Amino acid sequence: MGDLHGVFVLDEEEWADWQLLVESKFEVRFGEVLGKHSDIVGPIEASDFEVLTEDQAFCQKFVEFRCGSGHNPLDYLDPEYDDDWKELKNPTPDPEEEDD
Repeated sequence: MGDLHGVFVLDEEEWADWQLLVESKFEVRFGEVLGKHSDIVGPIEASDFEVLTEDQAFCQKFVEFRCGSGHNPLDYLDPEYDDDWKELKNPTPDPEEEDD
């Protein structure tokens, strides 16, 4: 057993992706990040995260000095589901709905 931790900065587009990730319950596959046979996979929940600051000057310095660490779920979207994620982000219009 174990926990995953990460401290990272999200820009506006990544923040929107994170919100979509949470709302859609889209599964993220972290792989064996906690050791052999750990295979961590599952949906991300808002309660799994805490916003530490929205101070843009602080965030800019944080990125500049490469202070990020740990696991950002957006970096672990499973390539197997890449097309599903793209469709979730940019849904194809339903032709039947356009006729209405």
